[in-house]
Amino acid sequence: MSRGRDFQSKRLGEYRRRLAAFIPRYLPGVLLLGVLLADSLHYLEIAPLQRLEAVLYDARVRFFAPAPMDERIVIVDIDEPSLAELGRWPWSRARLAELVERIFGEYGALLLGFDVILAEPDESSGLASLQALASGPLRGNAGFLAALEDLRPSLDYDARLADAIRRYPVVLGFHLSSGAAAASSGALPTPVVGGLAPRTLAALGSWTGYGGNLPALQQAAMGAGFLNAPVDGDGVTRRAWLLASVQGRVYPALSLAMAQVLLGNASLQLQFSEPTPWSPDGGVKGTAIEALELLGARGRLRIASDSQARVLLPFRGPEGSFAYYSAADVLAARLPDERLRGRVVLLGTTAPGLLDQRVTPLGEAYPGVEAHANLLSAMLDGRLLQSPAWTPVVAAGLLLIVGSGLLLALPRLSPLWATALTLTTLLLVVLSNLAVWAFAQLLLPIAGLLALVLGLFALQLFVGYFLEQRGKRRLTQLFGQYVPPELVEEMSRDPQHYSMAGRSAELTVLFADVRGFTTFAETMPPGELAQLMNDYLSAITDVIRAQRGTLDKYIGDAVVAFWGAPLADPQHARHAVAAGLAMQAELQRVNQDFAVRGWPALQIGIGINTGSMIVGDMGSRHRRAYTVLGDAVNLASRLQGLSTHYRAGVIIGEATRQALGDWPCRPLGEVTVRGRKAPVAIHEALAR
Repeated sequence: MSRGRDFQSKRLGEYRRRLAAFIPRYLPGVLLLGVLLADSLHYLEIAPLQRLEAVLYDARVRFFAPAPMDERIVIVDIDEPSLAELGRWPWSRARLAELVERIFGEYGALLLGFDVILAEPDESSGLASLQALASGPLRGNAGFLAALEDLRPSLDYDARLADAIRRYPVVLGFHLSSGAAAASSGALPTPVVGGLAPRTLAALGSWTGYGGNLPALQQAAMGAGFLNAPVDGDGVTRRAWLLASVQGRVYPALSLAMAQVLLGNASLQLQFSEPTPWSPDGGVKGTAIEALELLGARGRLRIASDSQARVLLPFRGPEGSFAYYSAADVLAARLPDERLRGRVVLLGTTAPGLLDQRVTPLGEAYPGVEAHANLLSAMLDGRLLQSPAWTPVVAAGLLLIVGSGLLLALPRLSPLWATALTLTTLLLVVLSNLAVWAFAQLLLPIAGLLALVLGLFALQLFVGYFLEQRGKRRLTQLFGQYVPPELVEEMSRDPQHYSMAGRSAELTVLFADVRGFTTFAETMPPGELAQLMNDYLSAITDVIRAQRGTLDKYIGDAVVAFWGAPLADPQHARHAVAAGLAMQAELQRVNQDFAVRGWPALQIGIGINTGSMIVGDMGSRHRRAYTVLGDAVNLASRLQGLSTHYRAGVIIGEATRQALGDWPCRPLGEVTVRGRKAPVAIHEALAR
């Protein structure tokens, strides 16, 4: 029963030791990995991590920009020179009609998109005043009324612009608004899709108002699209809406409406993703948008999006990635004929006073018209950056793979190798993320991975320091009273290799005893005797420490020390003999000090032996000590006893003599010691 209890106690102790080692070394890293996994799967939202993800996204956008200029799309710019030449905005609809005529009739453009809204009637021609006269003071003047009818077509600027728009492929723009103060004005185009589930409509926004174009202009155009763009929490525009729900009806963005026209008035169909636990739609089947598909006479186009019909804006580069031509130059026919021929034209403004500028990863005053050009260009090329619904699963898988590998590897590595592994992992994470972006147009989160790698490395440094300090304290507690502090410091560099468990080892042990101690002890006052012994033992112990020895015990006036444990010492025999000779030399200095005090001079005999012995923490359950046992230990004690008979300062055994090599020794012959039948050779160690 006792053995069974001891066995269970040992197993329980082993489990406790393993748990004590596991908790500080692995548990913080496991918790960090768990938190980042929860954030990756959208069970948590860690705001600093999301801000870091946005910053890293912006850095990647800038890294891949600029791309070559897309010559298919050009921008006719209502810029500051145009305003200076033609007057302040808004221009008359007659001038806009002339601009449309120039763009198509003279320059041969393929398609025109308006990044401006024509919401108010144009009364700059004076037609309204003439009509007021015709219905008032001059209503009976037949000549005036006839002249007015003749002039009406030329003075109705809105009708002139509507006629120009009707004859060419033109897509207008309109604005959306929401909130209690949102109002609606103008006309909207025909909705592009219907019959959507309430959850899907809710995901497309809750727009309650709009600012559309004049009904006559909207009816004349081939289509229209909204100009709004989402803004992230930090005020940066990184995405674009493709669809929006206005009072339960779905309308396209300007770039999407233009793509429909380019594909031959393509119809729009929605594709839905399979529900997943981390989907924002709550996992309801057939409600989360996955992609938009355009089917037209001139082609087919699939555009992957998120559940809110948003896509990441594919910036080709900073402002100026598309050709800009001043609207004044187009109206004055100062452009070469080929500049607009066969190209898609966006009419917009970069004039600061008109406030069509956005904060983007590529600049704080990025023209809104160029954002539409970027999106249309990427849609036509099929190079929109994608972030599918299964992206969280991939991100979580990468976190698990990288995190598990580092959790297992880092605690086993030195700080230098841990640093090298961390830097290598960071480099691989960044390069693989950039490669997926560049070659697969796939956006994978990277902030969580970087935070995991750096976090695990920092935790490893902190935990390593904590464990090192704890190991040092433990070693100091275990061995501080036996070995010198410098050896404890050396052992603390690799504390797991040292323990007080009993083991067999070849060591060298030293016994030193004061000769004739009983004689003068009987004559000295107790206080002086105690002080004498304290001074003597302190001096002798200092010598043992200086020679890297382990102090075993004091037995009255005797001192026992050994070399080779707990810290391995290939030269343990030489260090022990050097300590013995140094003790004899130190005793001469001590005796000089004793003589000044009127104390008797001391003489010591020293015995040293090398051999196999048991070393470890031994004793009873009441008291234990780190000591050595064995026949080789007993022989060292016998050799110390022979030192008086041979009048030798340091007597060593044959095994010690062989381990000393060329150390000078004087043979003393062979003796038979108590406890041994065979004689043993002994020697006196001499100063070198």
